[in-house]
Amino acid sequence: MAQPARILPFLRRPAPQDPERTELLESLAHTRLLLNQAYSGFNNASNGDLIESYVYEINALHARYNYLLRRVKELEGAG
Repeated sequence: MAQPARILPFLRRPAPQDPERTELLESLAHTRLLLNQAYSGFNNASNGDLIESYVYEINALHARYNYLLRRVKELEGAG
């Protein structure tokens, strides 16, 4: 009986990217950038109102980041 041909892992063609996953990964990277900027602003702020605004911004960005990360994991689990 003939054996099926084996494809070496490094010769496999990469699977086409899911556009939704690509968009989610781009959003994750952008949110990470915004988080870094918010932390930088927080670390350099001296006004109490400004510090408070950075705290709210950082919390909101963390919530967004967690949502995006959860969506990426859901897509990878479904694939």
